[in-house]
Amino acid sequence: MTTQMTETPTRPIPRVAKELLASSGFLLARLGFGFKGRALAKLEQAGFDPYDYSVLAILGEGARKTQAMIAKALALDPSRLVALLDSLEERGLVERQRDPDDRRRHVVTITGDGKRQLSRLRGMIKELEEEFFAPLDADTRKVFHELLMQLAAHNDPHCAFGSKTPA
Repeated sequence: MTTQMTETPTRPIPRVAKELLASSGFLLARLGFGFKGRALAKLEQAGFDPYDYSVLAILGEGARKTQAMIAKALALDPSRLVALLDSLEERGLVERQRDPDDRRRHVVTITGDGKRQLSRLRGMIKELEEEFFAPLDADTRKVFHELLMQLAAHNDPHCAFGSKTPA
C-alpha cells in the first residue's frame, strides 16, 4: 500500500489594502500596536505592569515626584496610580512620604531595588527595540527618532521638551 502525499495548496498571505499602506498614520498605529503587544508580553513575563516601568522611569530621573505629577505625566487616573504605587511599594521599589511643604500630598522616590529593577526593565525594552528596529541602520534610527520626537512634541504636550530632545 502506497501513501500519497497531498500538497497543501499555498495560500497567499492576506495583505493590507494599498490605500492603508499609503497612510503614514495607519503604519504608525499598526507598528505601534505591534511593538506595544511585544513590550506588554515581556513586561508581564517579568512580573510587571506596563505602568510600573513608566513610574520607575519617571522616578529614575532623580527628582522626587508627587503622586499628582506622576498621574498627570502618564495621563493616568490618580486612583489607578495609587494601586500601582501600592504594588511597587510592597515590592520595595518605591517609597512614599508626606510632602514636608504640603502634608496633603505624598512624595514618591525610587529605592535602590527600584533602580536595579528599572535597569533590568530598560535592558529588556532596549533588546526589544534592537529586534524591532533591526532593518534600520543607526543613522536611520536616529533620524526616525528625531522625527518621532517632533511629532510627539507637536501632538502630546507631555512629550514636549522644548527645542532639544532629551538624551
